[in-house]
Amino acid sequence: MQVVVYSRFYKEKDKNHIQYLFDVLAEYNVTTYVYKDYLLQIKDIIDFKKDVGQFDSYIDFRVRNIDFVISLGGDGTILNATTLVKDSKVPILGVNLGRLGFLATVARQEIRESIIALQRGAYTLDSRKLLQLESEPELFKDENFALNDLTLLKRDTSSMIILHTYINGEFLNSYWADGIIVATPTGSTGYSLSCGGPIIFPDSGNFVITPVAPHNLNVRPIVIPDDSIISFEIEGRAENFLCTLDSRFETITAEHQIAVRKADFTVQLVRLENRDFLWTIREKLTWGVDVRN
Repeated sequence: MQVVVYSRFYKEKDKNHIQYLFDVLAEYNVTTYVYKDYLLQIKDIIDFKKDVGQFDSYIDFRVRNIDFVISLGGDGTILNATTLVKDSKVPILGVNLGRLGFLATVARQEIRESIIALQRGAYTLDSRKLLQLESEPELFKDENFALNDLTLLKRDTSSMIILHTYINGEFLNSYWADGIIVATPTGSTGYSLSCGGPIIFPDSGNFVITPVAPHNLNVRPIVIPDDSIISFEIEGRAENFLCTLDSRFETITAEHQIAVRKADFTVQLVRLENRDFLWTIREKLTWGVDVRN
């Protein structure tokens, strides 16, 4: 088995867990590569019991037979890992060194059993759909996709912006708001949820459009089929606005033509046995738990 260990930042508080991961990988004779930027951060800190290789970029998937990407961090780390994995179909296992962890569901204490599960094939692959941005002028280059969401937000002023929104070319609404979110089912438990959007099952075949602090109180999130093309025209008092794809962002103007649709590829997330979507939302949102006692 060959894996890539990916993370963004080394944190001293996580040293013991990171060391333990590499110890377990060496113990089970797993061929291990480490993403180059992360390797530079940990190479003088972690004691590698077995030599590790360096993984540079998406192109390396074509020359190395990688079985899994192990993401060390929280959900944001997995979102960043998707820009490395892209359409390679290499599954991502999320080890949660962060906080909530809707996507990174493997706890620190479960590192050993998760590696054993990978070797034994005791897991399920969840296929997650992505959004793809189409814009003129071009934005985000070859990273114009998102696992969670696209947002259009005000930037340089406290004034609201107006987002004229169309579905398949037909006018839907003009949102007077601080911004708007188009979320995948995966992203429905992220920013969209905090703005009042619904939780959507991963395989539901939908997107959700959620306004951010809308001026009209009768404006509510709307769920639409994921084969729709959603386009926007933006206006406001400021010259610049913000466009984000997951954690990446670029500045745009009212001259930008923005449309979003379902991407042509999916991302595979590793789910250990007995960790389905219902388990995740019960666990992470403490549903059915009496916290009074």
